[in-house]
Amino acid sequence: QVQVVESGGGLVQAGGSLRLSCAASGRAFSTYGMGWFRQAPGKEREFVAAISWSGSVTEYADSVKGRFTISRDNAKNTVYLQMNSLKPEDTAVYYCAASNRVVARLAYEYHYWGQGTQVTVSS
Repeated sequence: QVQVVESGGGLVQAGGSLRLSCAASGRAFSTYGMGWFRQAPGKEREFVAAISWSGSVTEYADSVKGRFTISRDNAKNTVYLQMNSLKPEDTAVYYCAASNRVVARLAYEYHYWGQGTQVTVSS
């Protein structure tokens, strides 16, 4: 089992940057695919980015491609989401999750979820 805790959210102006972190504890973190999702008020949770256990494979939602970068440091049991050129529509609660799949885009493929961290982008 894996426990994950997100951090790094906050308030930023449009065009700014934030880096989210996801600290994981538990067994064999380096064997899990990891992902970031987000949920805005009144909207469904949506996929943002995913990374394979080795870090060699990454996937992104079209809405963040070229602006966000997912990475991981297995020695630190941590996954990161670097968010640049932020837009007001990126405002949401961001969730980190762990999957038994190599890399996954669908929420049901993730088995362990954090509590989320709020990101607010002002215009």
